Order: sequence, then structure tokens, then C-alpha cells
Amino acid sequence: MRPRVEEVRIQGLGVIDEAVLELSPGFNVVTGETGAGKTMVVTGLGLLFGGRADPSRVRPGADRATVEGTLVVEGRGRVAQQVEDIGGDVEDGQLIISRTVSAEGRSRAWLGGRTVPVGTLTYLADDLVAVHGQMDQQRLLQPARQRAALDRYAGDDLVKPLRAYTQAYKRHKQVGALLEELTTRARERAQEADLLRFGLEEIEKVDPKPGEDAELRAEEERLSHADALRGAAASAHAALLGDPMESSGDARDAISLLGEARAVVEGAGGFDQRLAQMGERLAEAGYLVADVATDLAAYAESVEADPARLAIVQERRALLTGLIRKYAVDSAGVLAWAQRSAARLAELDGDDERVDDLAVEHAELTERLTGLAAELTGVRESAAERFGRAVTDELAALAMPHARVVVHLTRGAGFGPDGVDEVELRMSAHPAAPPLPLTKGASGGELSRVMLAIEVVFAGADPVPTFVFDEVDAGVGGKAAVEIGRRLARLARTAQVIVVTHLPQVAAFADQHLVVEKASDGSVVRSGVVTLTHEGRVRELSRMLAGLEDSELGRAHAEELLGLAAADSG
Repeated sequence: MRPRVEEVRIQGLGVIDEAVLELSPGFNVVTGETGAGKTMVVTGLGLLFGGRADPSRVRPGADRATVEGTLVVEGRGRVAQQVEDIGGDVEDGQLIISRTVSAEGRSRAWLGGRTVPVGTLTYLADDLVAVHGQMDQQRLLQPARQRAALDRYAGDDLVKPLRAYTQAYKRHKQVGALLEELTTRARERAQEADLLRFGLEEIEKVDPKPGEDAELRAEEERLSHADALRGAAASAHAALLGDPMESSGDARDAISLLGEARAVVEGAGGFDQRLAQMGERLAEAGYLVADVATDLAAYAESVEADPARLAIVQERRALLTGLIRKYAVDSAGVLAWAQRSAARLAELDGDDERVDDLAVEHAELTERLTGLAAELTGVRESAAERFGRAVTDELAALAMPHARVVVHLTRGAGFGPDGVDEVELRMSAHPAAPPLPLTKGASGGELSRVMLAIEVVFAGADPVPTFVFDEVDAGVGGKAAVEIGRRLARLARTAQVIVVTHLPQVAAFADQHLVVEKASDGSVVRSGVVTLTHEGRVRELSRMLAGLEDSELGRAHAEELLGLAAADSG
């Protein structure tokens, strides 16, 4: 399902006080007397999709002009996703867009219930609507759009070579960027390699081991305080077992005291089980103290002052501390840095060989891209020739028999994501005139017809779902007007079409006919929009044909036009 505009509400815009446009998915025309405000419908649509806010368009006496549109979109489609990405809501496949312009010139926009910058509406409009009018920015006049539309027109012939080109282009760009980085940063990489190499050599000389710094720190502490440690162990041993050099019987060491306590408790333990258990615990304490005393004696004998070993440990610690200060927080971190740096150094040392390999690959990709780009150009030139002939034929039927449209292809500055071709639609108004860009080769009134012819030829290839035409019938009448109506109806088979027209031959082909009615109340003019029934269409077409709504000749001609349009569409 393609998105489409379902309803537009306009308030306080130009002569329109309040109006509601109910639009069909197909061909919609808007007609009305001169000055009734038909162009305000196009202006309102333009505002809805990010057009320039002109405070002079606000209805005199009104604080602001408001345009609100209801669009039907696919619930999981691209447009719905874009709206959800900015925090807006699409409910039941309906998207609400709103725009206000104050009389002071302030403008605000809402999308899916969320306030957004006006630029967001403009961005969204690129995929929703194409407005063709003398005062509007023409979407298809943008060079990127012209190339994309031509590619879609070229169809399957372009799909395979374009896919191959795109893949080669991505790799070419990737290789080129890497090659440029490697060559332009050669000095930086050499400096980095020198620093890494110096660090690795420094670490290799010291040859640290995991956890070595902690072990050496503990050993230095022990060697630095050997006398104090030995004295503490001897004193503790004496406290537990007594000093063997003391012959006095009054020595009161811990083992003796525990033995006395145990003897006393065991002597009375037969009278109370609790006390007996305490005696057992005293015995265990005596054994434990004896074991500790033995260990203290062994420790005291093992601790020796070793100034030579202390100097070696301190020197080794100084070397490790220097490495840790530079490369990590401990010896294990130093080893990890060395491992990472060795890998990085191997990568840097291999860059020269890598540069050579990349340069060869880049040259091969350049040659391949050149061939693929030439293939794309050939397909586009063929499609451009067919397209130019088709549009020129359409223009002949639209009362521009001497006009000719061509697609001008030029080579860009270099490889682009879609090839080397720059595409520009050009037109010559008569055989003697050189083809010029559309904005220069066609007048305002002609440009809408040119764009109609282009859109008709592009129908099905251009993904824009809604087209708006204003002044498409300027300076046209008779058979050419019928052809314009026929082509708009043809375009409406694949897209929604909204046309402001003053030609009954065009209006007769519409699926939905809206008329802007003007009412005057003294000095105040108000306009509203009415959807016409068949009888209403006959009256309006009669007015447009003869200037008299109830003219029998005009009504007969109107019925004839409607019959012709119905037969043509059938």
C-alpha cells in the first residue's frame, strides 16, 4: 500500500475561513471561480509538507493559519518507521501532520502528535509528495532525484551492473582510505614502532616474572629487619618455654603456668564434668603453645642478617619499579603490556608489505570500477535516449509540439556511490534553441506541463505516492486540454494526483471533484470546499465551459466530457 493524503483541514489561510478536503486515492481536481482561493489549497499542502511560511497568507483578522492533514500509511512501512524514530505515533495506519503559521510569522509543526522542526516535514515530504507549481521547489529538479529516477526507469538492465559496481565501490573506498592512512601516517607509525621496540628491549633485559615485585617487597622487609625479627621470636619463645640460661626455679613461663592450671583443674574435675572439660582444653592449649614455641625457635635460628642479599633484592626491586612506573601497575601488567606491544609492533613492521598489497588491490579495483562505470553509463545513455523520446512525444500532445527534452549525462569528478554519471534533464523550447536545464528552458506555465510529461513517463518508476499540480493547464485549451486530463488520469493509476485547474476538459477525468466556493458578506469574503456529486460536477463543468451553470448547451457539453472521460478510463 502506498501512502496517500486522505483529508486536509484548512483554517484561516488566505480567503479560506475553514475548509475540509476529502481526497480519493486516485485523481482529485480542485476548481472554482477566480479569486475563490483554489491556489490556497496548493499553498496549504505546501505548508503541510514543510513549505515556506508566509505570514501574509494568514487570513485578515485571524491569529494564525492552520493546516492539518490525515495520511494513510502502511503500519510497518518506511514512513511509519521514520515517524516512530522521532517519537511520533501512527495509529491504525493513520498519520496526522499539522502546521500553523501565526500572523507574526512564527511557525510550528507537529508530526504524529509530536512537535518537530519544520525541516522534519520537508525531509519526510521527499518520500511522500511532489508539488509542481510555478512557486514551488520542484523535487524532480534536484540532480540526485533525476539520476535516481532515470535508474529506476532503466529497470532490470541496470540492476546487475549497479549491484556489482556498488560492491566494488565500497571495497575501493575502504582500501583507498586504508592505503591513504598507512602512507600519510608513515612517520607516526615509525615513531610508534621505535617506542614499542625500546620498551620491549628494556623489559626483555629485566625479564620480570609474574608476582615477582610482591615477593621481593616481602623479602626486603624481612632482610631489613632481621635483628628485630630474630629478637622478637626469641623473646616470644622465652615467654612460652622460659630461657634455658635461667637456672632460677622462680621462672614463670607460659608452659609451666598452663601445666599448673591443668593439674589444679584435673584434681577437682572428678566432682564436676564441666570443670573436667576445661582441663582437657588446658591440655590442648599446652600442646599448642609447645608447638608454637618450637616454631619460634626454628624461625629465630633461620633469620640471619644478609647485607649482600639485601643489596641484590633492593637493586632488583629498583629495576622492576622503573618498569612498573612506565608501563603498568605491577609486574604482571608489565608482561601484559609487552605482549600487546609485541603484537602491535609486528603489525607495524608488516605495514610496508601491506601498503604494497593494498596498492596492487586498489589499482585492480580502480580498473574494475572503470569498466563497471562505463557499463552503467552505457545503460543510462540508452535509457536516457528512450526517456527523452517518450517525454518529447508527451509534450507534443500537451500543446508543446516543438519542445524537446533530453537527458544530459556528464562525467563527475570521480567515482561516486552510483557511478561517475551526473544526470540533468534539459529542454529546448524549439528546434533552434539549445537544450537548457528545465528551470531555464521552460516558462512557469510550461514547466508544470513538462513535469507532468516527465512524471507520466516515470510513472511506476518514481516512488513518490502523491503528486500535486498547479498551473499545469496554463495557456492550454481544446484537444491539448483533453490530453492533459487523460495523462493526469493515467498517472493516477499508480499514484494519488491532486490538480488545481480551470479547464473542464481536465476536471472531467477526475475521480473526485472538489470545488472552492466563494461567499461574500459585505466586505468579508469566505471560501469553503465542497465535494461534488455527479449532478454537481455537471453544473460546475457547465459553469467552466459556458460561464452559466444552468446553460442547456453547457450541461450537454459537460455530460459529453464526463462520458468521454469515463469511456477513456474504462
